Amino acid sequence: MPTDLFTQAAKEQTDREAPLAARMRPRTLDDFIGQEEIVGPGKLLRRAIESDRLFSSILLWGPPGTGKTTLARIIANRTSSHFETLNAVMAGIADIRRVVADAKERRKLYRQRSILLVDEIHRFNKSQQDALLPHVEDGTLILIGATTENPYFEVNSALLSRSRLFQLKTLTEANVMTLLRRALTDKERGYGTRIVRADEDALRHLASVAGGDARNALNAIELAVESTPADQNRVIHVTLAVAQESIQRRAVLYDKEGDAHYDTVSAFIKSVRGSDPDAALYWLAKMLYAGEDPRFVIRRLLILAGEDIGLADPMGLVVATSAAAAFDYMGMPEGMYPIVEATLYLATAPKSNTAGSYFRARAQIEL
Repeated sequence: MPTDLFTQAAKEQTDREAPLAARMRPRTLDDFIGQEEIVGPGKLLRRAIESDRLFSSILLWGPPGTGKTTLARIIANRTSSHFETLNAVMAGIADIRRVVADAKERRKLYRQRSILLVDEIHRFNKSQQDALLPHVEDGTLILIGATTENPYFEVNSALLSRSRLFQLKTLTEANVMTLLRRALTDKERGYGTRIVRADEDALRHLASVAGGDARNALNAIELAVESTPADQNRVIHVTLAVAQESIQRRAVLYDKEGDAHYDTVSAFIKSVRGSDPDAALYWLAKMLYAGEDPRFVIRRLLILAGEDIGLADPMGLVVATSAAAAFDYMGMPEGMYPIVEATLYLATAPKSNTAGSYFRARAQIEL
């Protein structure tokens, strides 16, 4: 039919014009980079995918750009089951009902299983997750949920208990370097048909600053290649300077309401409490670089001064209080100095938690 020809042509054009990160998405497990702990040779999930025997729902949890959606797409390419996708940001109860009705019809008429990928499943509210639950439980749907947030907090416990959880880790620099080189040499989806010479230090810079996010790195190399004019020999030369312009900031994983926030704050507190000023400065820099409110940091320092320094050095509370007052007068960026001084003072001060005796006394009174 002509319509089919037009549709196919439009799809091919869309694929050609897609961003490099989308074009280079791995299609098989052999092309998949990283995550050997869960999809390496002989691992449970790999065996289930290769044998098309994914009988239970799974949750894929990990930072952006680590392969969650890619892994789901690989499952879609290998399975004989019907595969459907919903994005939790845009989908609602009506979409879930439609998917369930279609799945029941296929199961009844053709004995075909249905696999549903819900991208960013943490965006589904409780009622939306509850709408999925009975159909996951009775096998109408095999759910693949992809999330960047801790599913123990963001996914209903009933749905979580009926799913197998797989945690994906941030890609290593070596993983990202492999992806970058593949993009430059792939003749079908990458830049293999063009003459691109990327310096080793340029690639290392992109791999380092990408922060383990494959999408971030591929977007950067795409910008570098597309924005660099070819010389008289048709060579596109990606130098370190070009790479630095293409990806100017390290991608810092830091969600103010997510795990990364609490993990970073916890590391900061433990560094000060453990008298490690170098580590304390590192975590302080990460928080403020990622956009944390400096007043939040000051509040934590005030608590530390009372809870962990205590009477071992009463000046700790004075220094922290002075830093808070100085910051209110100075603002940013100069207000960094009193925050840094308070951090270093508290990290190097002697420690005492005797003030915590109050809570033990109170507990005795409450008995």
